[in-house]
Amino acid sequence: MFRKENVAIAPAEGKLGVLVPGIGAVTTTFIAGVEAVKRGIAQPFGSLPQPATIRLGKRTEGRTPLVGDFVPLAGLDDLVVGGWDIFEDSAYEAALNAQVPDKTPLERVKEPLEAIQPMKGVFCPEYVKRLQGLEYSD
Repeated sequence: MFRKENVAIAPAEGKLGVLVPGIGAVTTTFIAGVEAVKRGIAQPFGSLPQPATIRLGKRTEGRTPLVGDFVPLAGLDDLVVGGWDIFEDSAYEAALNAQVPDKTPLERVKEPLEAIQPMKGVFCPEYVKRLQGLEYSD
């Protein structure tokens, strides 16, 4: 456990829910990447807590632990992703429609993406004029 003076950061326990507004190209690319890393078919490039370091103190002290070793963050296996969208497509169907990522790597993470069904999102065509979605009704 990390301690500094009277501050202690306990290790992360349990699942970490990540809810996103919109299950489109950006979200499905994020989910596909997380699932690929979980399955060992990709590396967590660009993932802050995995390969990145943090500098402690002055540069001359040479103290640069990995972020994941310094702050006890939740692991990728503990992430649970969900969200809202105005379309009813699963995350897998949305990724296919957006054509991101390419179909071949997408097929390798098809199962977990198919399991992600968006909650019904609110849609107001007065504010979003160039998008046709399911309109909200009481």
